[in-house]
Amino acid sequence: MCCSAKVRLNAFPGTAFVGQVHLSTRLCVDIEVMSFISFVCFAASTAAAFVTAPLIEFLAALFLLFAYSTKFNERFKGFHWPLMDFLRCVSASIIFFIISIISVSKYVDGASKAAGVFGFITTIFFALDFYFIFNELADFLKGGDSSEEPPNTQDDDSDSDSD
Repeated sequence: MCCSAKVRLNAFPGTAFVGQVHLSTRLCVDIEVMSFISFVCFAASTAAAFVTAPLIEFLAALFLLFAYSTKFNERFKGFHWPLMDFLRCVSASIIFFIISIISVSKYVDGASKAAGVFGFITTIFFALDFYFIFNELADFLKGGDSSEEPPNTQDDDSDSDSD
């Protein structure tokens, strides 16, 4: 998720990151940098038709980062912002993977190959990001901490036929 640990804390009230920087904060910076590098490589290559995907992803991530940092997301309670970020990461991962395969296999210039390689690396970062977001969404929707013991469903007074 492209946001700081404080934003994660606001998005998922049941989680707390006290005294540590969440891995996703570092991952967000890596995604932004790799999206920009892919954009520059695609702009310099003969595969310039694919320049819009990294540019749109870069701008979408900046918008979400701006929305989270200015608490713009708190004004619109109808949107589930972490879910929107999850869907952005999934779609960006798929799109980056497809354009990277096409760029590496179809075009022969060095800038297209570099854009494809950076696109594959960005795909891995997006995949990690949506994996972390999915885990946090699943924990949040389950109702909090998954380390709690499940309640005992069997009564102590019940007769058991097992010997």
